[in-house]
This record gives sequence, structure tokens and C-alpha cells, in this order.
Amino acid sequence: MTANVKLGQFNEVRQALAQLISEARSADDLMKGITLLLQEKLLKYNWVGFYMLDPKANPPVLVLGHYQGAMTPHTRISLNQGICGAAASTGKTVVVDDVSKDQRYLACSLETRSEIVVPVFVRGEVAGELDIDSHFAAAFGAEDRELVEYCAQAVGKRLESERGHAPRSQGSE
Repeated sequence: MTANVKLGQFNEVRQALAQLISEARSADDLMKGITLLLQEKLLKYNWVGFYMLDPKANPPVLVLGHYQGAMTPHTRISLNQGICGAAASTGKTVVVDDVSKDQRYLACSLETRSEIVVPVFVRGEVAGELDIDSHFAAAFGAEDRELVEYCAQAVGKRLESERGHAPRSQGSE
């Protein structure tokens, strides 16, 4: 794929995202729309899904939310498990060019070759993440990272606005 075609594709997705962000009625609608849009428009994105932290679980656990792609056995992931757990634990984007060379990878599909996981922040704390798998090695470049981080930020902002300004859990302020 030429650079111009790829750039045009990303611009088209960004425009659709802007519309989706403005029209989504809730964070839940936004997450559902993002998974549909990314998996439909970016063919190398073979599995797209959100995992959200269960605020009641002790120890904390990521729970599968909206996703597009094949079913996964990993509907609940501990923070010390897999690439998803690593991203949630560190609060940093994790890009793996070859999952077969990363011991953290939790195999969902034999076809998966690369993965990107981006944390979703609410009031500076990890609330979940956007996870994308590809059947292609090294599928996620700088443009992909920027796009996926933008999606995660949009969800975080929407969650913040829905949850208001008061802390969700009890504790000292």
C-alpha cells in the first residue's frame, strides 16, 4: 500500500471518528462504534476490543466489553497477565511486533502476529484499555499508535464527563 493511500485511509477514519465522538450518546455507544469502525475500515485490524477494569474486583481485573472479531477465551484478565495486563499495570501503550516472541502474550488466535494495547484513563487513572490484534507482523506503526491512542483518549474523556467530577470510590480527598 502506498503512503498516500494509507494516509488517505487514516484521514477517512479520523473524520468518521470525529463524527462518532460528536454523535455517540454514551461512552458505551462510543466504545461500540470505535470497535466497529476500526475493524471495518482498517483491514489489518483483525480483532478490536475494549477491556475495562472491574471496580469491584479485588484484586483488579480487566473485563471484556465491546469487541469485533473472533470470540476470545480471555473475557477476564488479571493485571499481571498478558500484554493487556502489562498495559493496564504500567499505564503505557504496549506495541508487540511479533507476539510469538513475547512471553506475556495470551494466545487468543493462532493467526495473531502483532498487537497494540492502549490504556484508557479517567481522571489520571487507568480505567480500561483498547486492544487490537493483527494477523500481520509489525502491523502497528506510528500512525496506528497515534490513532489508537486518540480513540482511547476520546473514550476516557467521555467516561470522565459521565462520571462527573466526584471520585467514584470512597476514600480521602
